[in-house]
Formats: sequence, C-alpha cells, structure tokens
Amino acid sequence: MIWKRPNDLEALNANLKNTLCEITGMRVTKVTDNALYGEMPVDKRTHQPMGLLHGGASAALAESLGSIAANQTLETSQFAVGLEITASHLAPMKNGHLQAEVKPEHLGSTIQLWTIRMTREDGKLVSLARLTMAVREVRQ
Repeated sequence: MIWKRPNDLEALNANLKNTLCEITGMRVTKVTDNALYGEMPVDKRTHQPMGLLHGGASAALAESLGSIAANQTLETSQFAVGLEITASHLAPMKNGHLQAEVKPEHLGSTIQLWTIRMTREDGKLVSLARLTMAVREVRQ
C-alpha cells in the first residue's frame, strides 16, 4: 500500500469544501491500495460554450485528485504541490459524470509523477493527464 495517511472518504471530501472542487461537484469516491478514484459532474458548471466538457475542467479534476493522492502518500511533515500538468482531451462529453483513476508512476522523495485517466461512465477514455508534484517539507 502506498498511503501514509488515513483514507477516510468523508474527511477527504470535507477538505474540498469552499474550493473549486466544491463548486464543480468533484468528489473522491474510492481508495484502493495503489489508486485513488473520483468523479465530477459534466453539466453547465463544467461546460464550455459549445455545451461540451471544458478541457480546463477535466484538467482541474486531474490536478485536484492527483494532489489529494500525492499528499496521502506523504508523512505529515511533508506536503506536495503541483509543478506541471499535461492533459490530452481525446473524446467529447456532454453530460453524466467524468470518472477519474489516479495512479502513481513515480513516488520520489522530491518529485512525484501521477497518471490520471478520465473516462465516461461507459468506460470511454475522455482525457489522459500526467501530473508532476513537488514534495516539500512543512516549515515550523
């Protein structure tokens, strides 16, 4: 198991209050031994003007869930922040729930790399993101 902090879904989702995550309806849905899962509704909050999922919304989902996952792998004396994100948008989506699977590629002492696969409810790949996180020490 890669996690060093408790993965209480209620607590993880409570931390999303009063953030972009709450406004867009993002939530963590499941945590397994080596992956974190979440979702975001695709609706008027996350659409671009043509009525499709906004690429920035899917990137926000990837960075938000990737950041949660990264921090869950660290001791409480450390924290992780986003350094770089790339996302490829592969298929359109008009409504439903964009589902995300977050898995680590590299869990180093100063850099982490995560892959976030975002799919429609039928399993069709919508976006694929790679998130690089910088690991820092908490300053007292």
